[in-house]
This record gives sequence, structure tokens and C-alpha cells, in this order.
Amino acid sequence: MKIDPFYLIVDSSEWIARLVPLGVKLVQLRIKEMHEDGLRKEIAASKATCAKHHCQLVINDYWKLAIDEGCDFVHLGQEDLAEADVAAIRKAGLRLGVSTHDGAELETALSVDPDYIALGPVYPTILKKMKWAPQGVEKVGRWKRQIGGLPLVAIGGLSPERLPGVFENGADSAAVVTDITLNAAPEARTREWIAATQAWR
Repeated sequence: MKIDPFYLIVDSSEWIARLVPLGVKLVQLRIKEMHEDGLRKEIAASKATCAKHHCQLVINDYWKLAIDEGCDFVHLGQEDLAEADVAAIRKAGLRLGVSTHDGAELETALSVDPDYIALGPVYPTILKKMKWAPQGVEKVGRWKRQIGGLPLVAIGGLSPERLPGVFENGADSAAVVTDITLNAAPEARTREWIAATQAWR
């Protein structure tokens, strides 16, 4: 599977409506706390924007809603993966991405035959408190050698300036959250990311 080198992660359909029209081709909707009706509305609005702009939408965590709402891609962390019905996800035709941080998690992820593997945090990140130290670009290279042809997504503390290091070590895509959503000019920063990843597109 070919995956776009710029992987935007945002927490609302409003962000998707703002940034996807700029040329984003891969975006994850990652909402942590919301009631089901609200989630369905967010997913539907995000789907509509992504369909209009030929962007791949990935739903984080909520695999049942992703199936119900006719989505085609879901991303699961390790805790969510442990509770998910992977057979139901596959039966519905959804593709699946899985987060990993260490060797045991990588084995678990590979056991479900995912469509991509994510590794993080590559660099220090302010997105959330994590028990893992920054992994570093060398580990990106080790992960890529282990997973072979599977796409590898690097995440955590990334910026356009750090992209050569992750891509030269084997990453296929660079995921970004706060470097854009906390930027004073998110649209301009998004354009920077699109331009910076063009060489790997």
C-alpha cells in the first residue's frame, strides 16, 4: 500500500475543513472524548470534506462507528487493538493502522496483519505524556528493517526540518499534530509541510 508522506492528525471536522482543501491527502480524525451523536456528526462532516478533496480519512479508535459510517480506514492504539474485533474490521473492508512503541507492541501489531505501522515518539512531544523516551531516527531504521514492505509512519516531535532524518531512515510517512494545530498560522504551516514532503511523494 502506498501512503502519503504527510500524515495530518487533528481533533475535529472543523480542522479538516480548514486544512484538507490546502492539499492534504492523508488525515486522521482523533477525538478522545465525545458522545456518540457528536462523533457521528464529526465523522460524517470529515468524510464529506475528504471525499470532495480526494483525501484519505483515517478514524482513530472508534472502529465500530467507522464501520457504521462507511469509512474505509481506522487507526488503533495498543489498548484499543486489544479490545477491537479485528475480524469485524476486516470483514467490513476497512484498512488498519496500528501504533507501536516497543518490540512487544510491534509483535502484537504485526500479528493482526496491519496496513501500516506507526512508531513514536521519534522526538520529544508535548501531545501527551508517554512512558516511552524519544525513540530516535535510528530506531525508525530498525523498525523499517523488521516490517519490510509495510508502510512505516513516524510520529512525535516532527517538523519539516526533521523530515530528512526520518525519511532517510526508512519512514514512509511523517505524522504531525501540534506543529500545525498549535502554530500561529496553521494554514501556512500546512503548506510548508506539503512542500517539504513533496520530494517523497
